[in-house]
Amino acid sequence: MASLSLQPKFSLHPNNSILHFHPQNKPQIIFFTRKVKIKTKTKCSSIDPQQQQQKQRESFTRKKKSVTETEKGVDPVGFLTKLGITHKAFAQFLRERYKSLKDLKAEIFTRHLNLQEMASGFEILGTHRHKEHRVDYMDWAPGARYCALVGDFNGWSPTTNAAREGLYGHDDYGYWFIILEDKLREGEEPDELYFQQYNYVDDYDKGDSGVTIDEVFQRANDEYWEPGEDRFIKNRFELPAKLYERLFGPNGPQTLEELGEIPDAETRYKAHKELHKDDPPSNLPPFDVIDNGKEYDIFNVVADPAWQEKFRNKKPPLAYWTEIRKGRKAWLKKYSPAIPHGSKYRVYFNTPDGPLERVPAWATFIQPDAEGKQAYAIHWEPPPEHTYKWKHTAIKPPKSLRIYECHVGISGSEPKISSFNDFTERVLPHVKRAGYNAIQLIGIVEHKDYFTVGYRVTNFFAVSSRYGTPEDFKRLVDEAHGLGLLVFLDIVHSYSAADEMVGLSRFDGSNDCYFHTGKRGHHKYWGTRMFKYSDLDVLHFLLSNLNWWISEYKIDGFHFHSLASMLYTHNGFASFTGDLEEYCNQYVDNDAVKYLILANEILHALHPNIITIAEDATFYPGLCEPTSQGGLGFDYHVNLSASEMWLSLLKNTPDHEWSMSKITSTLLGNKNYADKMLVYAENHNQSISGGQSLAEILLSQGNDKAPQSNELLLRGSSLLKMTKLITFTIGGRGYLNFMGNEFGHPKRVEFPMPSNNFSFSLANRCWDLLEKEGVYQDLFRFDKDMMKLDKNERVLSRGLPNIHHVNDTNMVISYLRGPLLFVFNFHPTDSYERYCIGVDEAGEYQVILNTDERRYGGQGIVKEEQYLQRTISKR
Repeated sequence: MASLSLQPKFSLHPNNSILHFHPQNKPQIIFFTRKVKIKTKTKCSSIDPQQQQQKQRESFTRKKKSVTETEKGVDPVGFLTKLGITHKAFAQFLRERYKSLKDLKAEIFTRHLNLQEMASGFEILGTHRHKEHRVDYMDWAPGARYCALVGDFNGWSPTTNAAREGLYGHDDYGYWFIILEDKLREGEEPDELYFQQYNYVDDYDKGDSGVTIDEVFQRANDEYWEPGEDRFIKNRFELPAKLYERLFGPNGPQTLEELGEIPDAETRYKAHKELHKDDPPSNLPPFDVIDNGKEYDIFNVVADPAWQEKFRNKKPPLAYWTEIRKGRKAWLKKYSPAIPHGSKYRVYFNTPDGPLERVPAWATFIQPDAEGKQAYAIHWEPPPEHTYKWKHTAIKPPKSLRIYECHVGISGSEPKISSFNDFTERVLPHVKRAGYNAIQLIGIVEHKDYFTVGYRVTNFFAVSSRYGTPEDFKRLVDEAHGLGLLVFLDIVHSYSAADEMVGLSRFDGSNDCYFHTGKRGHHKYWGTRMFKYSDLDVLHFLLSNLNWWISEYKIDGFHFHSLASMLYTHNGFASFTGDLEEYCNQYVDNDAVKYLILANEILHALHPNIITIAEDATFYPGLCEPTSQGGLGFDYHVNLSASEMWLSLLKNTPDHEWSMSKITSTLLGNKNYADKMLVYAENHNQSISGGQSLAEILLSQGNDKAPQSNELLLRGSSLLKMTKLITFTIGGRGYLNFMGNEFGHPKRVEFPMPSNNFSFSLANRCWDLLEKEGVYQDLFRFDKDMMKLDKNERVLSRGLPNIHHVNDTNMVISYLRGPLLFVFNFHPTDSYERYCIGVDEAGEYQVILNTDERRYGGQGIVKEEQYLQRTISKR
């Protein structure tokens, strides 16, 4: 017998922002319009109504207390109270936002069962194979008047596969539904059952079992139903027919006088029992009906508990039903797929402005045509034997993050676009060897122009076809998990590409389908489109997109790109003084803030181990606070100031004018959230966005020139190691490095574009430098030992550093982090002997990492016999 497995669902009460989970197989409380009491006693008895009312009052009191306790856990201004911040305007803004969020959830529940369903649109939207030999297509286009699928499977005909009125083709919210029936092969007869189902994946190697529906039903009657249980299944109208005949039949009473007085329920019950006292035992439900004779009580139903337990334990006869389901071979023998795997297709709309074709918004694989001007969706439904089989399970998040940021396309050494398979085979082993525990992928989601680095997304549910297929990307993620690496995705939900032929702009012919109209619908400087976060269907799209990458590709977390672009109507291009008034004025997009809160609530409820990282240059208050305390719910925030500071110091400030106080204050960031900070000395922005990497600035005189002297080489490598080490050890629980910077990659990244005649000469990484003795191998050796320092000594997961020595004159910084003491001398010319540094604990201190060691390319001024130092008692 097959058992029915029901997945637990969760719901969010409209008046409460706390998530509540309700297993579907848990007994539910049912409220009747009349007062019906269902008892489960062996003997027939009555219940005192006063006792019943007392139990109901106690139950209501417990429920009310539970709700009150839950409400107590929610404080819209909780993080302000925790931090001791008093700002009436911002506190009022938070309270109003909390009320608005409750209203939003209540509105969501008018259309969706729960928030899990709200974030699972990918299960029904787009193209999906149905068990009944067909493909279903669904999309949202409220501005369209007509919808059809066109592609090479139907000769690009706009009338062959269309949504028709009366066939659930269009609803009031603007969703279009199209059914594409599989084609019956020549010489084959239609299925005997209209609802015949097929196994396309699970039992793909099995053909038709040859069992008919009549045989299955007969065996079910013989094996499943016990004697008497199937009586009312076969003769469901027997009881009402007899009752009707008795009352209105020819032998029934013809007048009210003949009908006579109807005895009370108890009398009728006793007469019934007396009449059937000699009947043989039966498996029919042993219900007894008793009337207590109370005005407020209609009847009581009493059942045998043993029979109830037996009935509950009886499994549904699904095994018999699934037995008539045929296999993949039987399906392929009888039908040809309505849309074969690999077919090109688009969606055709008829709009008030005329017909247009678009790439479906929920398409999972996109392929540009040869000229690169138009794109097509690719129906991705590979045979089961060709689908990727997952080998590794998800990884538990570590206490500290050492993230290796990557771009798949430029990860190779050759002047070409690298593939997912190249990255899996060559780069992943290097990341593991380098000591990192996570990778962050940029440019994965489909985008039209390669030189945009993937930040102008056109198709949010598709991996970029430049690098390979969805199965190739699954293999990449799986192999990363096998190496113990988390996989983060750089997600762009703050804006979208403005391209109309490929992306979402004017998707249904209107200007306000997914985006705002007018100036607000366009980014102030970048020309991209801005989402309309107040629309439930847009929220449905974006929340489902986040859940899709986790459900389909087992992504471990998201880096939310450029939140300032979505949080403010000025897109973050304004001066901020730090006054809280700037975060609650008319320029704040409250709908975008509520979307981020919903996203974090749903992601962490559905996937407890998920990690969300916020990239916000304005550092919106409460960014990493719990949503129940008025925060946005992110796990980490990015310190964007650190990389900008290092770039400014190296390019614009002489070495002897560096401020140690500025370095420490910038790297520490906001002390209230330092433990949730992700910091980096440089990321892809320095080397991709038309700028120079730190190594390019320090180790060369020009873009392609080698270092001019050993002195410059020593200075450059020393500063690179020191900037990385202090950034790594003084910040929060996360550190990030861009691909190649761990060994001081000498060249910037420049994507092929018209300005460089579409050259790939700088769109790669020079991995061969690691095979040669020299500065690059020395820098990589140091970076690897720096990662090992955190792995062995748990540097990042310890508490905040105790910075007790910052000397701007001597240019020395010293701080403690747990039992570890860090000392930096940034002076370009002076070294110090017998320099005193205070520590918390007396004893012996052993040097475990020294940037000046010869194996790291240093001078080795401090000898190994000096590595052990003892404290002295001195004020």
